[in-house]
Amino acid sequence: MLTLLFSHRVGLGALSGGMAAYMSCPMEVSVVRMSNDSTLPANERRNYKNVFDTLTRISKEEGITAFWRGSAPFVQRAMMVGVFQVAFYDQFKDIYVNLAGQQKNSIPNIFCAAMTSGIIYSTATMPLEASKNRMAAQKPDPATGKLPYRGTLQTIRTVAAKEGFLALYKGFFPYYVRCGGHTVGMFICVQLLRDAYMTY
Repeated sequence: MLTLLFSHRVGLGALSGGMAAYMSCPMEVSVVRMSNDSTLPANERRNYKNVFDTLTRISKEEGITAFWRGSAPFVQRAMMVGVFQVAFYDQFKDIYVNLAGQQKNSIPNIFCAAMTSGIIYSTATMPLEASKNRMAAQKPDPATGKLPYRGTLQTIRTVAAKEGFLALYKGFFPYYVRCGGHTVGMFICVQLLRDAYMTY
């Protein structure tokens, strides 16, 4: 059986996460636009009807490249998720086996390792998630025609300067519940499929 080093897990996690995020940018931008639209003043809403209408209108009104506006923080976040979710998850499984006496790959072992790695990657990626959402939903300034957010670090600096650094962590708890819950569900399914494959 092939045994991966921690450095290999980090590299593969980052690569797979980044590739998946870049390919899914159009859907991510559409989701952000649709979810944010109802929070805008009535005269600023785009009034998207559904995901297909959103995809069509963005491509016609703003060009195809608009789907990758804000892709940098999205891809960077996904790479960090890949690192923390995949690489650290396996490390935490071993830690809980040694410190808590859990059986490796048992449901409690998977649950504890997934929720712990979820805390770390939620904390590390929340500023990137906030930046991605702001860049995807932004509109040009009416006076200058320029977009307020141009890159990941510039967005983080601007938000932190105007609203305080903790503004980047607004909504952290539901974000963590989503991240931790997704990690738990995913790795339990992976383990069940792996066990079934080895058995049958």
